[in-house]
Amino acid sequence: MNATPARNARQRLAAPTAAMLPRIGDCLSFLYVDVARIVQDDTGVTAFFELNNEQRRVALPTAALGCLLLGPGVSITSRALSTLARHGTTVICVGSAGIRCYAANVPDSLPTRWLERQARAWADDAERTAVARRMYLQRFGDTAPATATIAQLRGLEGQRMKALYRLCAQQHALRPFKRSYAPDDWDGQDPVNRALSAANTCLYGIVHAAINAIGCSPGLGFIHTGTSHSFVYDIADLYKAELTIPLAFSLHDATDPEGQARRSFRDGLRLFRLLPRIVADIQTLLDPDDGTRREDAEELVDLWDPDFGRLTGGTNYGHD
Repeated sequence: MNATPARNARQRLAAPTAAMLPRIGDCLSFLYVDVARIVQDDTGVTAFFELNNEQRRVALPTAALGCLLLGPGVSITSRALSTLARHGTTVICVGSAGIRCYAANVPDSLPTRWLERQARAWADDAERTAVARRMYLQRFGDTAPATATIAQLRGLEGQRMKALYRLCAQQHALRPFKRSYAPDDWDGQDPVNRALSAANTCLYGIVHAAINAIGCSPGLGFIHTGTSHSFVYDIADLYKAELTIPLAFSLHDATDPEGQARRSFRDGLRLFRLLPRIVADIQTLLDPDDGTRREDAEELVDLWDPDFGRLTGGTNYGHD
């Protein structure tokens, strides 16, 4: 008896549908894994670790995981990657302790509604300036002059960060702090810089996951430019003063600042509910007048027309 049709039927039934998948706002933040083998087995995506000469098996919650950070020593099968992509999980390859971000996947079948809005705003200098201004004003609140230029806002941002570093250093009785990122001399840096770099990398992964989840491009930045992560850096800068910088200074005497920064940052995100906040902020920055913010709205493929804009897809226009 041939069991292939029955097995294929079970696989079709088990495949996730749009209604079954959680919204990006309901996802876990991120998971960092190193020195492990990740495979797809009969129960889902599983990571195998060696601990005290014993193999441990950990099931990964792929359907509710926003971002998976793969550190050194990780091998992953194509079937496991396919499952992660099907669930919309961003997979990022990072360096030791999550210090560098080397590559990230882009799940397929993403809607283009927000990508098109991002591209239109990015390609128009006036719109790009307006989005950049909203990004700066979100950090300053009402303290920034309404007539300030982008150059003036950039200068104010630099002053704000210097003042924040000085305040945090005084709170922890540290000498004046200078931000430094030197991956080639990682161990020679002070614990605050190492913790800040590790926490920022985790933040970049979460922001990247949110950007991918709504279909925007990580490379079309409004303040940053010239890298495939420009928009990631734009959005991440909105939260550093609140999340990663105070955390890094609190670890100034830590023996493992990178690891403690990752764990503390992940624990803190349970309180901040950062993913839905990032999604809402991106949508507001790109289109502040749009009142529709449904992440789970059904997205259909339309057709473009130079005269009418959008035409309904899935329709035979042979009579035109």
